[in-house]
Amino acid sequence: MRRYVWASVVLAVFIAYPLLFSTPFEQRLGALVLLYAIAASAWNIVGGYAGQVSVGHVVFFGCGAYAAMGAYAHFGLSPLVGIPAGIVASVAIAAIIGVPTLRLSGHYFSMATIAVAELSRLIVTNTDYLGAAVGLSGPTVPRNVFDLSFISALPYYYLFLAILSLTLGITWWMANSRMGFYLRAIRDSERAARSLGAPASRTKLYAFMLSAGLTSVAGALYAMMFGFVDPESGLGILISVKILIMAALGGAGLLFGPLVGAAMLVPLEEISNNLLGGKGAGLTFVVYGAIIVLIARFQPGGIVTLIKRLWARRGKAAEAPVAAGASHAP
Repeated sequence: MRRYVWASVVLAVFIAYPLLFSTPFEQRLGALVLLYAIAASAWNIVGGYAGQVSVGHVVFFGCGAYAAMGAYAHFGLSPLVGIPAGIVASVAIAAIIGVPTLRLSGHYFSMATIAVAELSRLIVTNTDYLGAAVGLSGPTVPRNVFDLSFISALPYYYLFLAILSLTLGITWWMANSRMGFYLRAIRDSERAARSLGAPASRTKLYAFMLSAGLTSVAGALYAMMFGFVDPESGLGILISVKILIMAALGGAGLLFGPLVGAAMLVPLEEISNNLLGGKGAGLTFVVYGAIIVLIARFQPGGIVTLIKRLWARRGKAAEAPVAAGASHAP
């Protein structure tokens, strides 16, 4: 019951955020936090629950972004029409590359996903139909509400909040299903999971495909918010690194871990870029590297795990005097 109360409080805070912080910068910042939380939560399915650290998830992010912008640029349709196409393309790519790469483990799997991501970026950069190095643009002015082209960041904020809630709901359902138990067993020891009858290869592939489909939705939303996508903004390897760090910072394999990581990392990046201008991009790489080192060295479980540990320790400290008084009672 306490868990549901805290979840309701968190949801209420996010719903009220635009009322408390009403400047355009703060609303845009809130929308970006939710957008990247969607992408990080999608990555968390395969990277957190299954323990398969993909550094090439930007491929699926780019699929969604290019499908949304391509629907408008080539067919004059609403970018919303491109979302199902991006999901189908992402799931198909995940199935094709997942069969061989998921046989690898550890850093070998990560290196394979990096290679796929870079190959995809090079292919798109040299494909005129996809805009090549110039990229694709969406509607410059809204034709109708289905274009999702808004002047204010407020509509994007509530749209992203709804999609994030749906993503977390799917993740919660998956984590508490048989698939979730299989994934956690595979993450702890794939050999032991196989010996107990868990279909490791098939389960990892399903998780990879589910994660790919949700990541493509995040990419489509990103493209619709900014109205533009090119190989760097849609397929740059730094996007994969950012998504990975957000999930790891908050707590990989935990439901709200990616959201906590996004709420910490996105404001840090945006504020530093605003304060330092163009020089902030270089600082971003330094911060990412430092976060990776600190997480690996001091808190591999992430911030949410640390909070739970401190909360449990506080509860035990509060119970100790009560127990001591009871033991001395006549």
